[in-house]
Amino acid sequence: MESRQLIDKLEYAIEQLEQARPFNKVRFRSAVLDVGGRLAGEPGGVDALYQLAARCDRAGIFADTPWDQPATLLPGLVRNTLEQGDRQTVLIELLSQLRLLAVSNGVYTHAGIPAEQARHFLAQVMALNLDHLLAGPGEAMRARLGRTSTAVSGVFRYLLENIGFADILGSLVHEVRRIMSQRPLQVDSVKSMITQIALARSRGEGGNGAAAADADRLVSNLFGPTATCADDPGVQLYLERVVRLSAGELESEASAFARAMHENGLVSDYHAVFLRWLALADVDLPIARESLQALALGLSSTGLDALRTFHDLVGRLIEGAVHIGTAQSVYGLALILESGMLYSAPVAPALWRQIDLRLSPVCAEIQSTVFGTQVTPATRLLAGTIQVLGQPLGIGQGNNPTCQAARAISMWASNDPDYLLHLISRAAHFDEIVLHFEGEPISSAGAAGAMIPLDTDPVSVLLVPHLDLIYRLMGELCAGRGDDPHRWINPELHGWWVGRECFLAVDIQTGGLRDYDAFLHRFYCSYHPFYNGNQPIIHPQPAGLAVTDSTGIFVGWHAITLIRVALDGDNVMRLYFFNPNNDSGQDWGAGVKVSTHGNGERHGEASLPFAELASRLYLFHDDTEALVPTTAPDAAELQEVKQMALSSWAAGRDATAQAPTVAGSSAQG
Repeated sequence: MESRQLIDKLEYAIEQLEQARPFNKVRFRSAVLDVGGRLAGEPGGVDALYQLAARCDRAGIFADTPWDQPATLLPGLVRNTLEQGDRQTVLIELLSQLRLLAVSNGVYTHAGIPAEQARHFLAQVMALNLDHLLAGPGEAMRARLGRTSTAVSGVFRYLLENIGFADILGSLVHEVRRIMSQRPLQVDSVKSMITQIALARSRGEGGNGAAAADADRLVSNLFGPTATCADDPGVQLYLERVVRLSAGELESEASAFARAMHENGLVSDYHAVFLRWLALADVDLPIARESLQALALGLSSTGLDALRTFHDLVGRLIEGAVHIGTAQSVYGLALILESGMLYSAPVAPALWRQIDLRLSPVCAEIQSTVFGTQVTPATRLLAGTIQVLGQPLGIGQGNNPTCQAARAISMWASNDPDYLLHLISRAAHFDEIVLHFEGEPISSAGAAGAMIPLDTDPVSVLLVPHLDLIYRLMGELCAGRGDDPHRWINPELHGWWVGRECFLAVDIQTGGLRDYDAFLHRFYCSYHPFYNGNQPIIHPQPAGLAVTDSTGIFVGWHAITLIRVALDGDNVMRLYFFNPNNDSGQDWGAGVKVSTHGNGERHGEASLPFAELASRLYLFHDDTEALVPTTAPDAAELQEVKQMALSSWAAGRDATAQAPTVAGSSAQG
């Protein structure tokens, strides 16, 4: 529905609320909140809510609620409301924030709170909830609120644009670095935030302390990472300067770009321009072109060797994919070269095919609709392909229940890149992919254009509708088998390396625990190095989590990938895994807080101590014949893990309880 129509509906609902008697306000409040929630997801919707926030307050939207007396509100409680409240409670909270913004800006006067106090309150709320700005809704919020969860991010972005940065600059820079330590593919929100920081700093906001220095470094890494572009001169003037650089200055230029890129995983547009100039400009350079390219990409001897071996291919990839609108592909290209992926015989030919791939009209239209027309659809998809291959752990599912498809794309990019390239070419050119289930072909024909995830990367936008359809069809073929369909789906969907044995902690008919002691014992024997003969995880393995919120309450089932098990710097055995959620740094309650950096994580990995991850696990795969008899797991630790589960997601799931079932289709995500 158009924003104007929703605004008209909202004004009518507010009018009804205004006319209602005090004892009858609650009857008309729901209509205001319902329309307001839908409006918040529309372009310009949050601003429209802001304009009407004062009127809502006067009409009695907060009557007989804790928000009726704003002076008594505590900023530390806002997060709990957002994470635990139902849809209407969350919308009341957001509307209260917009009301306080109107007070702080002086456009609305409330007897209970002065403007300066309102501004201070909002600054504290922002500092405590910055993750909602950069990472979007988490698994728990998405499951609880659905599409309304996007309103939270929208309101917080609006608040930040209007209250300034002075009080939260340090926290904001820290949050940007925390998000980027995970190296996500989708960085538009982060770049937008850095742009806002740059504008604030240009206005003199933020002072001159350590936080200001960190903010300036973040801004310079994105908008002026080298001496030649430090003043952000614009592309044309920058190119005029570059052609006059000496050999030493060119080396310094290339190295500065690489340092800035690898520091946070963000790529400056000037970096893309410089790399294209090196690859395509018909000019004589005072130093070997290849050497400058290697410096600009930050390559080690391994990457340099790959660059020399596949020089023509790299040149075509730069020509076809690296543009101002797709600058992030530079980072993906650097990581592809460093990984040695191109030495796998099918990968280079598959990339040559991708370079010249003719997109179907449907595919081209989808890419343009989602990402705009700054570059061609083929360029966008090629750049996205390079990013996915270079950063397989950076894939996110967006605000969509598609963790299975996101996990599959990540696993193929990590473990079977030529197969992923095959699927991309089939979907992009023929609008169809065909996978097999127990020998029978399953087609995704008709999936293109259906249920497009709008907030993910170009490869996911292309493949997720196809994979979701095939995943559902596989689930239908498993109907009536009397067990979790992932037992059969995961090996058939993901690949031969998935363990053929599947261990499930939950009975799908009753939802109760099923042989849980044996489940935990087997998981320790399969994956814990102390009890499996020190066997590493050779291929990433799919697993299923029972996700809980910050109070430990069960939220839903979620697909992850087990990557490796190792001791961290404090000698704690940790399990490192891939979580396709946008931000893996989640609080699952009872002290179980997922780490994304600082505990030995590689970029894109999440981790937990082994016992804590085991306490949230409900499904894993392994091969019986691969089990090596060794020391038995510690009984006391297994009992501790069991109690952690029983006090969170497994509460009430004893052998006889009629707990929530694991659905026959078992759609995770």
